[in-house]
Amino acid sequence: MSDEEEIILSELPDDELVLQMHDDLYDGLKEEIEEGTNILLERGWQPYDILTKALVEGMRIVGEDFRDGILFVPEVLLSANAMKGGMAILRPLLAETGAPKQGKMVIGTVKGDIHDIGKNLVGMMMEGAGFDVVDIGINNPVENYLEAMEEHEPDIVGMSALLTTTMPYMKVVIDTMIEKGIRDDYTVLVGGAPLNEEFGEAVGADAYCRDAAVAVETAKDFMARKHNQRASA
Repeated sequence: MSDEEEIILSELPDDELVLQMHDDLYDGLKEEIEEGTNILLERGWQPYDILTKALVEGMRIVGEDFRDGILFVPEVLLSANAMKGGMAILRPLLAETGAPKQGKMVIGTVKGDIHDIGKNLVGMMMEGAGFDVVDIGINNPVENYLEAMEEHEPDIVGMSALLTTTMPYMKVVIDTMIEKGIRDDYTVLVGGAPLNEEFGEAVGADAYCRDAAVAVETAKDFMARKHNQRASA
């Protein structure tokens, strides 16, 4: 940091600092996000308020511009990485305070497929939206998904594929869930460049998400429905 640095985060009032953090997230500035997060904590902000007002709101703006073609994958990955810096500080504090969570998601790329940029992006954006995310990585046979479901008890299972040859494996996972009688326990979201809505329907997924921003919106919708069902039950 040079002496000419015009913005000194610690000198900004709270509301301006939050807006500056939105800008810094947009620009993928990890150190500034970490600094801003720590300043707000020092000023007595609750971890959950920092998460929602500074980080999640900032990523929502990033997500919208990504969806609208103003931002592209490399930029969003930088933003998501900056978000991770803030999350690393907040996560242990959120756990202590028992902050409300949107829900939990297990996500992974299916067997035979080693692509992970899209999956990583969805995972980061979901975490940015307040979800607990368990990333089981790439090249996952059905057993890996089943183990993760049993161990982590997620609300949502996300599957990703970038190859037309690995796409059909999603059906294998869903069919196995049906056989075991656990399909209705989870919301299954699928995504990846070669997929489309028809494919999502054909394999029996709850929804196809064309990008990370849509995945977050869809996941929130399903969680809202789930809470409403519980409330009316």
